[in-house]
Amino acid sequence: MARSYQLKQRGERQERTRQKIIKAAIDLHQAKGLAATSINDIAEQAKVGRVTVYRHFPDAAALVGACSGQYFQIHPLPDLEPWRSVQDPTARLRRGLRETYAYHRATEAMMIRIHAEAWSHPVMTPYHTHWQRAADVIAAAWPATGRRGALLNAAFTLALGFESWRTLVRVRGLNDDQAIKLMLRLTCDCPPNSG
Repeated sequence: MARSYQLKQRGERQERTRQKIIKAAIDLHQAKGLAATSINDIAEQAKVGRVTVYRHFPDAAALVGACSGQYFQIHPLPDLEPWRSVQDPTARLRRGLRETYAYHRATEAMMIRIHAEAWSHPVMTPYHTHWQRAADVIAAAWPATGRRGALLNAAFTLALGFESWRTLVRVRGLNDDQAIKLMLRLTCDCPPNSG
């Protein structure tokens, strides 16, 4: 009985250490970027030794994968199912943009770093897939097929993109509502107050 209790405590301690390492890595990746963050930096921030970091994460891919999983658990991507229930195409687009831009705002500090260093890293595939699915959900509300449907989908993909939001809000100085109104006009030529 004492042996199983000790093993349980040891397992819990290892999991706490693993979580400290992941949190330290996420914080440093967001502050400095992936390339500028060393194992020494992570060990120091987590208050563990380098060997402990390697014991939990034998290579950079394992650490980045764990960090990505944890980050998106803390910052879940917008749920697309409620968007489907909005029948009016313009209202669906507006809702999608509003939730997307709120997400971009909340994750901006990390996404700036990721965009610069790891946008095409395989760990980002679920992120990119999600936003393409989001564009598909919005496009499904529009009675457009063929070439027009493909162009609308491309426009929605652009409108939902982090860089589009950042350009409109951070570079051009619009607030989210202004950016949404502009995107409504640019993507579907919708009146800004419709839907």
